[in-house]
Amino acid sequence: MSVFNTISLVGMPGAGKSSVGVLLAKLTGLRFIDTDLDIQVREEATLQEIVDSKGHHYLRQVEEAVLLDIALDHALVSTGGSVVYSPAIMRRLKSLGPVVYLEADLATLEARVAAAPPRGIASAANHSFAQVYAERTPLYEKYADYTVDAGAGPPEQVALDIVARLTPREVRP
Repeated sequence: MSVFNTISLVGMPGAGKSSVGVLLAKLTGLRFIDTDLDIQVREEATLQEIVDSKGHHYLRQVEEAVLLDIALDHALVSTGGSVVYSPAIMRRLKSLGPVVYLEADLATLEARVAAAPPRGIASAANHSFAQVYAERTPLYEKYADYTVDAGAGPPEQVALDIVARLTPREVRP
């Protein structure tokens, strides 16, 4: 049994929530949940298909419904980048354990997102990635119990940095 409670990762697309999350789950003994995948299963469509067909507000509504519905206890939760728009989701995540913000600079995030397939970012079509970054960063900072530099090394190092930062309140005796 894991000595850690639920840990939630938040951050921009490209911050490494999924890649760091899998490694962190292994390090902590928690089950891994990627909420983007739960959304895709529920909707039977990729995030990009959801945004293209029903819009980014609908994606955010589904994200909230999924995150308020699924069991998240004793898990490493890799969230979608837009969870910080929902106070209800953030209250739930924070009630279960620490929220870790994977912070990276705009240039790093843009390079990572450009190298990946379309992600279905839950934002208005006329917003640039830089505008989304500027809008979300204060929200990530507001909700974070910990902020970790996600651009400082490979995912393995970021996961180790998170484990090293956890305090005794996140660890059961």
